[in-house]
Amino acid sequence: MAARRRPRRRGIDIAPLRAVVIPQLPAPEPLLAVLEGVLDGREPAILPVPADVRSAEHLTTSLGIGEDIDDDVALVVSTSGTTGTPKGAMLTARALIASASATHDRIGGPGTWLLALPAYHVAGLQVMVRSILAGTVPVALDPSFDVADLPRAVDALGPGPRYTSLVAVQVAKALGDPAATAALATLDAVLVGGGPMPGTVAEAAAQAGIRVVRTYGMSETAGGCVYDGVPLDGVRVRLDGGRVVLGGTTLAKGYRHPTDPDPFAEPGWFRTDDVGAVDDSGVLRILGRIDDGIGTGGLTVLPQLVEAALETHPTIADCAVFGVADERLGQRVVAAVVLTPGAAAPTLDEVRTHVERTLEPTAAPREVHVVDELPRRGIGKVDRKELAARYATGA
Repeated sequence: MAARRRPRRRGIDIAPLRAVVIPQLPAPEPLLAVLEGVLDGREPAILPVPADVRSAEHLTTSLGIGEDIDDDVALVVSTSGTTGTPKGAMLTARALIASASATHDRIGGPGTWLLALPAYHVAGLQVMVRSILAGTVPVALDPSFDVADLPRAVDALGPGPRYTSLVAVQVAKALGDPAATAALATLDAVLVGGGPMPGTVAEAAAQAGIRVVRTYGMSETAGGCVYDGVPLDGVRVRLDGGRVVLGGTTLAKGYRHPTDPDPFAEPGWFRTDDVGAVDDSGVLRILGRIDDGIGTGGLTVLPQLVEAALETHPTIADCAVFGVADERLGQRVVAAVVLTPGAAAPTLDEVRTHVERTLEPTAAPREVHVVDELPRRGIGKVDRKELAARYATGA
């Protein structure tokens, strides 16, 4: 895909950033045409925005629609992390294509994709970019993810290698329906990102014959850049005091509006807010987010480690761990749990004892709340802030 230069202004290759509204269930062909024009340099950079008017207006105002942007930027992808303020990762065509090509190399070659995530999110956009490189047209499924429609959508992918990209909550939903489970099991790979995947869901998917590939990445890295703990070709990973730092060919150019401190300040690297560890075989494991850490009794507890322990309890199907203010401890560790169908709620003592089998007593929850489902934001990340606000008074 050879890029062609756009006109130069003031001696610099620039053009105004455009907004492209992405419907909840987009028609793949028109969106493919827009993206292909951007990737090969015929069209200026775009900011994909949802059809929701309020969200679209917020993004277009915050990220400078109509203002000039460097010519080598193809997409500006909204990303707010935990701040709620859009920053806009500026992705070049080179980074997007490098990511899509490395994905194909890792999972078995180009194929046809099921688009089941919003196409204004980096995971959905990469389904489109991979399709462009493969010369295929994805089959779109409403991101609300009606599992009754999943078998039809998978069947419509036709012959050859077939893939999809999902979040863990979608996989869990599909596992509750035999026909949907069987449909996913026919795919050559199911990429799962957007946050950690509960161990119970991963185990059930494996038993059903679903080839899950766990991905780690973000808008700033053109989507998933570490698959099953191993960096894609061209991706670099290092740890700085436990913090995960990412670099390589898939890295964004920076933010549309740089932040202070700037995580792109070191040339060629992006400092994430994630804490990780690398085992003896070089596999990266994400332990949690720095800003999710719970300061309790002078120590810091990472919620994801506690969640991993809780998920091994036979009565707990899903959970979220968070901190709330405590006069004595600073914060106390609290858990919200979703029970397995028909299970009785465990007592607090049972939960604490279970966690203390693998973690220090400091990490054991001091409160446990049973919920029907966990609040989520974006494409499926647990909203710990909402839970912390809900249970701030111990209600």
